[in-house]
Amino acid sequence: MHQQLSYHYPSYKKFFCDIDGKAALAFWEKYPAPHQALTVGVDELADYLREASHNTCSTRKAEEILELVKQDGETKRNFQEYRNFLTVNMVKDMRRSRELIKQIEEQLRQVLAQTDYKLESMDGISTVTAAELIAEIGDIRRFSNADKLARFAGIAPVRFSSGGKGKDQASGQGNRVLNAIFHNLAVQQIQVAKGRNKTQRNPLFYEFYQRKLAEGKTKKQALICIMRRLVNIIYSMMKNKTEYRAASPLTELKAG
Repeated sequence: MHQQLSYHYPSYKKFFCDIDGKAALAFWEKYPAPHQALTVGVDELADYLREASHNTCSTRKAEEILELVKQDGETKRNFQEYRNFLTVNMVKDMRRSRELIKQIEEQLRQVLAQTDYKLESMDGISTVTAAELIAEIGDIRRFSNADKLARFAGIAPVRFSSGGKGKDQASGQGNRVLNAIFHNLAVQQIQVAKGRNKTQRNPLFYEFYQRKLAEGKTKKQALICIMRRLVNIIYSMMKNKTEYRAASPLTELKAG
């Protein structure tokens, strides 16, 4: 899709924040080539984009797009109609894929409801992530405590000793799929929104992460500490079938 758009619309990345958003897909489908977009006026394009985006696109957006198209100049090529055909069908394929994903997620939600786990109550855990966690962990009762789950996920540090001195290092063993899930979840917990507000997604985890950095840990080590805290939380939620409850930094997130 990117390749085709780069041929037709050299400035396409400036058109929309997401090239596969609703408004963007509607635009590429109706105007796969620039000369088609230039046949309509600003008002007509604005009305079309507003309908496709549920009124999130403005007249200014239509003006910006048409101006960028003009600045790009002539991009029409030989066999343009076949290039347009490819673009339009790519859009249709993307829409079909999204619809299929929705159907799959609905099936997953029905299966998850039968487990009575409430993992999705934690910010950052989607239906898919919850399903992945349950699939990789299996029966939570086979782990007598969170430490054993951490070792299973390859998150618990391994002690290396030499010459009377010891050093903790991250384990390269364990379930690497589960390890990756916890890693991605940890990254989400310390995210900070862009812009002026700099809103923290999870202030408790963010504060915990910053504290670990202040203690001299590297970013990688501090992130592993987050992962280890998440293991405790996920273990408790699954074992007791409870929803996520944010705890104070002095209790649940104190240890590291």
